[in-house]
Amino acid sequence: MKYNPLGQTGLLVSELCLGTMTFGGGAGIWAQIGDLQQQAADDLVRTALDAGINFIDTANVYSGGLSEQITGQALRNLGVARDDVVVATKVLGPMGDGVNARGASRAHILAQARASLKRLQLDHIDLYQIHGVDPLTPVEETMEALDTLVRSGDVRYVGVSNWAAWQIAKALGIAERKNLAPLRSLQAYYTIAGRDLERELVPMLLSEQVGLMVWSPLAGGLLSGKYHRDGTSVSGDGRRANFDFPPVDRDRAFDVIEAMRPVAEAHGCSVAQVALAWLLHQKVVTSVIVGARNPEQLSDNIAAATVSLSDDEMAALDKVSALPAEYPGWMIERQTAYRAGAVAGAPPKTS
Repeated sequence: MKYNPLGQTGLLVSELCLGTMTFGGGAGIWAQIGDLQQQAADDLVRTALDAGINFIDTANVYSGGLSEQITGQALRNLGVARDDVVVATKVLGPMGDGVNARGASRAHILAQARASLKRLQLDHIDLYQIHGVDPLTPVEETMEALDTLVRSGDVRYVGVSNWAAWQIAKALGIAERKNLAPLRSLQAYYTIAGRDLERELVPMLLSEQVGLMVWSPLAGGLLSGKYHRDGTSVSGDGRRANFDFPPVDRDRAFDVIEAMRPVAEAHGCSVAQVALAWLLHQKVVTSVIVGARNPEQLSDNIAAATVSLSDDEMAALDKVSALPAEYPGWMIERQTAYRAGAVAGAPPKTS
């Protein structure tokens, strides 16, 4: 297992992160995503730790707090030393019926941090993330609340999930101006069949040295190889059969799957492992979050860390999965080409 710094920090996290969205179950989407109870969760956490994974991600909203509770108990049951695991959780979604029991306000963040610590049975949270955008709360208020948690010792590092590049840049500027704890990571959707964040987010993350945690790396299971082009499941089950998320350009996705099959055959691995390996080869990626319903499925995902794709294989997969050209990207590429050429020793162009 490889370990990477979490953004511009000295904290090392495994290149694969155990996601716990399948823990707990309950009503609504949580029943469709997974309903693993304590013993099953213990088995998954054990499998992850034995493989060298030291990074676990959860959220207060997952199964209404049950995911955090089960995760914390699993660490207790397995006797995991606190320094041997990096625990990340998130805040934003509704955790009660009241109008203030949600969002990224100071009141909600501070209250939910305490609640998460209690459910996780921890004395601190390693990475505390704002789970999405709150259009009502000023970014200054959110950043000040996160800074309060860092200064109190309840939280070590802070990050966000599902924010736009300009919003992260704004928050970083506020943090620098007001001497607040800066954002160290973004948790975002990224797959070989969904490369949208490469337009704005990836350049920003690389420029500002913000880490990237990838959620849904198999596009909600679509890249597992278990689905036909029309979206029906080969076996008649699977998460997408009941919960068709996240949105995917299916034509492009299945073109990518067809291109990955010969690569998988050449490496003696699964299509899913190739999809995960492609992500692990991306410079911007810090850690890829993998979830599972059983240890066998998790072990299959973990094996992707051993798949080394050649330059030719990466080039072929990049080509078939490439995003359509979009402004201003194509104009920036055109107008900056002469500068890149000059660095490489080529004669400069004038237009």
